[in-house]
Amino acid sequence: MNESSPVLIERRGHVMVVTINRPQARNAVNEAVCLAVGDALEEADQDTEVRAVVLTGAGDKAFCAGADLKAIARGERIIPEGREQWGLAGFVGHYISKPTIAAVNGPAIGGGTEIALASDLVVAAETATFGLPEVQRGLVAAAGGAFRLAAQLPQRVALEMLLTGAPITAQQALELHLINRVVPTAEVLDRAVELAERIAANAPLSVQATKRIALGYHGSERPAEAALWELTSKEAARVSGSADAAEGPRAFAEKRAPVWQGR
Repeated sequence: MNESSPVLIERRGHVMVVTINRPQARNAVNEAVCLAVGDALEEADQDTEVRAVVLTGAGDKAFCAGADLKAIARGERIIPEGREQWGLAGFVGHYISKPTIAAVNGPAIGGGTEIALASDLVVAAETATFGLPEVQRGLVAAAGGAFRLAAQLPQRVALEMLLTGAPITAQQALELHLINRVVPTAEVLDRAVELAERIAANAPLSVQATKRIALGYHGSERPAEAALWELTSKEAARVSGSADAAEGPRAFAEKRAPVWQGR
């Protein structure tokens, strides 16, 4: 395992642990992360020895800060060409039959929360927070966050989070049934692996079939989400070309309040 790699892969028995390894960038997602995580999921799905996948972030500062804004500013791609359907981190639109567990070891804001929403189960550290602040930046939560948060929380709770951009704590997320566990920060990965091992102890074909039924998977697709992805792409494209979409990140970088124009 190359400790300098943007993503680390480890096998713990029948569990594959995938770690986004960019702690210096708060585990922000660049193209290399998308490629490596996406490849790991494909490997896990095809390998009969892998029965569950745990995804976490390196270090103790953040689970994932979403897309790497510095890479975007340099004109770099985030989503690899030809893998657009897999989405952010090669994960949010990447449907596999093996159960996935997010071990959220710190703040998961923006794309980090969208990765957690895309996971089947979530174990969070006490220090974790969850939120989609895109409206505060003139953007849209385009990696599945807007429709998945509304599906996984009571509608009015989700709308308040989405429309204010305000985050919630791990304990609040637990009380809202958005996540499965809150544990001490030092234990988050081990506890997530323990949960994965409980799943892995069951009949693998039964587990995979049950996941497909519960979530409405048809092979590598989830038809119930297809129209929502299409709507997300359409709305995100409309917003991304606006003056406000340029103003939001600029104001953030300049550490000032944005001046919205509504156009």
